[in-house]
Amino acid sequence: MARATTKDDLVSAGNTTFETLTGILAALTEEQRDLPFSFDVSREKGAHWARDSNVHDVLIHLHEWHLLLLDWVSSNLAGEEKPFLKAGYNWKTYGAMNAEFTERNRGSSYAESFALVCESHVRVMTLIDHFSQEELFTRGAYPWVGGTTLGSYFTSVTASHYVWATKKVRKFAKSLDLATMVPASGTRPRE
Repeated sequence: MARATTKDDLVSAGNTTFETLTGILAALTEEQRDLPFSFDVSREKGAHWARDSNVHDVLIHLHEWHLLLLDWVSSNLAGEEKPFLKAGYNWKTYGAMNAEFTERNRGSSYAESFALVCESHVRVMTLIDHFSQEELFTRGAYPWVGGTTLGSYFTSVTASHYVWATKKVRKFAKSLDLATMVPASGTRPRE
């Protein structure tokens, strides 16, 4: 997926990729949504493959990153200098921050995580609308953004993150389909 370079592309990519993710989630049964991930992650790269234990964890991750973005933008626009990542973390240690998000939300249900991510997605997409094309995609438009653009942060937290989540949920859904082909006795069906 090409990164958005215009406001229209940013909004379209964010909404389209979110709809794709929620469409896959809708195809899962209520029982399946609560099942632990059991697919093989040994060939996958990235700590997140081992970090997330179910669909809930993936949705919480998305929601927490929405909150990071919302807080970062609103704080800096209000004149309060604040880094993007949570206090105490940097780009070398943010994996521990992600694990903290998962642990902090361990007691919530799939339904709660789904409601949270839907609500925060709407808030992020609404926030995008408050910025002009130039504010989103001109380097240096906001000094607190650093050497990139504000739009690139929105892309990372929406479309890019949704593509990642969709890949993970698809892998899970595929593992369920394969599992249903094996009878409970553990013997393979005749060919």
